[in-house]
Amino acid sequence: MDRLSNTIRPYAWGSLTALPELLGVEPSGEPQAEMWIGAHPGAPSHLDRGHGSVALSAVVDADPAGELGAPAAEKFGPRLPFLLKVLAAGSPLSLQVHPDRAQAEAGFAEEERRGVPIDAPERNYKDANHKPELICALTPFDGLCGFREPTAAAALLAGLDVDSLKPYVDLLRAHPEEAALREVLTAILTAEPRAMTATVEETALACERLGGPYEPYARVARDYPGDPGVLAAMLLNFVRLQPGQALYLGAGVPHAYLHGLGVEIMANSDNVLRCGLTPKHVDVPELLRVVRFAATDPGVQRPEAAPDGEEVYATPIDEFRLSRYVLVPDATTPDLTSPGPQVLLCTAGRVTAGDETLSPGEAVFVPAGERVTAHGEGTLFRAGVRV
Repeated sequence: MDRLSNTIRPYAWGSLTALPELLGVEPSGEPQAEMWIGAHPGAPSHLDRGHGSVALSAVVDADPAGELGAPAAEKFGPRLPFLLKVLAAGSPLSLQVHPDRAQAEAGFAEEERRGVPIDAPERNYKDANHKPELICALTPFDGLCGFREPTAAAALLAGLDVDSLKPYVDLLRAHPEEAALREVLTAILTAEPRAMTATVEETALACERLGGPYEPYARVARDYPGDPGVLAAMLLNFVRLQPGQALYLGAGVPHAYLHGLGVEIMANSDNVLRCGLTPKHVDVPELLRVVRFAATDPGVQRPEAAPDGEEVYATPIDEFRLSRYVLVPDATTPDLTSPGPQVLLCTAGRVTAGDETLSPGEAVFVPAGERVTAHGEGTLFRAGVRV
């Protein structure tokens, strides 16, 4: 196995303190948003097998069957099919959705045909893959996930007693679910900008005044004054995860993370369509094509315990599998050997995996088939695939 050196991305919404506290280092004074652990070309982890530092992506490219295992390489192609992150949100991320695989393939091919540069700010599709994801809270973690029932969204907006919100309330109450959600989100995102700014400002003042269930949206409005995403956010379910709880986010489900520290795993993709709460490009027609206009239960989950102490988070896809071990001294040593590739990440205490002893925030890559056991006192997350 190989100890990994990982990149921390300094996005503006990142926390000043959460990742430094996890890693046991002094804060830099700059936001630190995500630590990427994997082989994504945007920021691959590095390792050293005796010949200097090399990107994990290059290691996998050189021997996909050996590093990933023949079954995983055949099933997912010659790349690590997942990306693991530690995400530290100090302020809200953009309100966004991810395409399904067919949408991603078609969108990527169309932008390639039109010659849109891969790094162009107006580019929607950076690759041809879908991006399902799972977030597991390490601290209390606030987020928005999936549409509310239209009548519940109408009641929330009506409670603000803001005149310019009444047309949205009427639409939500007058139409069937899919049509109601589609019409209201479309109206919010295509409204005349000055009128929308005024509506958002009045809404923000009402949220500040009323507090309670409106407090999360007041917080969003403070970070994104005048942004139509503030109103779009009120169409979604607010969720507060406790440590160890998780959310799975499939294609077309609008969501945003608001605050907290968590372990996130996703298919190895960077395809994001934004609805708001961002200075970045918002492609309204493409967004409306990808969003699934259906009310959903956020589906907060706890892991399912296996006999050897592994706690597995359920997901309906094969590109990634996330579990954790809460290890205690003198307990049975679990065998973590797998026919597919793995990343092991310590998030608490001190854990020995194979011949590597890990502190919080440290991780190793385990090639397919390599025997590995774990012991110590702490929490170890295990990221892999289903083959």
